[in-house]
Amino acid sequence: MAGKKKNPYIKYAFIGLIVASFGCVSTGLIGAAKLLLGMKMFTLETPEILNLPLQISVGVLVIGLAAYAILSPDSVRRFFTGRQARYGSNSLILTLAVLGIIFVANYLVFNNPKSWDLTADKSNTLSDQSLQILATLPEKVTATAFYTSSLDTSSAEELLLKFKTNSKGKFDYSFVNPDTNPVAAREAGITGDGKVMLQMGETKEIASFVTEEELARTMIRLISPEARAVYFLQGHGEPGLDGGGELSYSIAKSTLESKNYTVNTLNLLSSKTVPEDALVVIIAGPKKPVSAQELTQLKKFVNEGGSLFVMQDPRFFTEFGDAPDPLGAYLTNEWGITLDNDIVIDYENSQNPFQALSSQYNSHPITQNLTQNYIVILPQASSVSVGESTETIILTPLISTTDQSWGETQLDLGSNEFPTFDPAADTQGPLSLAVAGENTETKGRVVVFGNSLFATDEIFDAYGNGNIFINSVDWAAEQEDLLNIPIRETTQRVFLPPTQPGFLVLVVVVVFVIPGMVVFAGVYSWFSRRKRG
Repeated sequence: MAGKKKNPYIKYAFIGLIVASFGCVSTGLIGAAKLLLGMKMFTLETPEILNLPLQISVGVLVIGLAAYAILSPDSVRRFFTGRQARYGSNSLILTLAVLGIIFVANYLVFNNPKSWDLTADKSNTLSDQSLQILATLPEKVTATAFYTSSLDTSSAEELLLKFKTNSKGKFDYSFVNPDTNPVAAREAGITGDGKVMLQMGETKEIASFVTEEELARTMIRLISPEARAVYFLQGHGEPGLDGGGELSYSIAKSTLESKNYTVNTLNLLSSKTVPEDALVVIIAGPKKPVSAQELTQLKKFVNEGGSLFVMQDPRFFTEFGDAPDPLGAYLTNEWGITLDNDIVIDYENSQNPFQALSSQYNSHPITQNLTQNYIVILPQASSVSVGESTETIILTPLISTTDQSWGETQLDLGSNEFPTFDPAADTQGPLSLAVAGENTETKGRVVVFGNSLFATDEIFDAYGNGNIFINSVDWAAEQEDLLNIPIRETTQRVFLPPTQPGFLVLVVVVVFVIPGMVVFAGVYSWFSRRKRG
């Protein structure tokens, strides 16, 4: 009886399985990458780059399986008809069922995100105010967070995800690196790092930093846009607002405009009055004193609830000379804020001691996003003395230097010798560099810096300079009062300190009892098998 003819190609069939294995592995890896990409667990500049490799991997898998089936058809037939096929089909069905359940569950969760906050202090839940704002959004809001690689985005992404999860599809976000995409940052009017542009339709607003309170306030401004006019006082040798000159506030102007401020100039010598729409008058770097006539109008403006933002340089670098300074006298007599006649020498900045560095921050809306991440650099600054707060005047020093600084009162600009500390004439640090004041009766506000250069184009983007300038304008314009989200007290959780007996019991159970039971069970099993032979 003639035997069945042997397939001469069966010895090459394993090659098809090897090819199919490579295709299966690569398809799984690339498919997992696309799944994680779709879940936004990581990002690619061009997600489409994975499409071609995935198609090639699937093709290799199919070709490998087809080659194996052609070269060894009997093996394929036995696989689908034999006893192993029955057992294998059961396992395959169970595996597919489990994978199907996992896929459907993940799909539903991903498309219908929901979270539960099980913390005692509800630290992972948005405030009622924020939830109300999200519920009343008339249109979808898109947040674009501008973060360079030097800043950690985890906390920002966590908060933005909370807003998205609670928005019922009306809030979404993305991250842009302004270092790799400077065009997007420039078009959005973003200067500095860690800022967020919120856009609803054609309306845009900039959040200076990522906190729940700041995002909520920015959304309120987005929902209810209103005129917010600020004026830069001119006529005393102040730097202009247009770029191109040696000194300019053009970046400060464009940043304010990106936050929907209307920025204009004001010459009180010709107009004689502060415009009615003004929220803040900014006096930045005057070379000559503000006149008594102008001060009368500024005082009237503040007494009616307006705000002044004063950035004045040391007398050494102005043309004040011995002329009276009505503005300085007004700040001292009516606010208790004095621009000292000195220049800060700060050895904390070893490269240039004439640049004062912020080292200490007091709690205030102006400094709330500076305390951990940023310093403020004030080149050629004077110190600012602060009096005592009264029943109607609340004063808050904003930033101060270290005790390695002093206020030099006898600077000789023509000398090549570096100034030295004179205990009899100079003031030892720490020195206050900026002060905020508020009149609780008139609601007028003032912010005073002993320097104007920190907000010029040259160093506006340096560290926290731009942030503290914008924060000062926001506070002076009373934009922080749009929303008051209460700060939650963090619940301290202590895990059984070593002084408690419970900790010792836990150590004994975890380190000795549980491992000992595992070892005992193993030894007992070994002896039992050995005894049975």
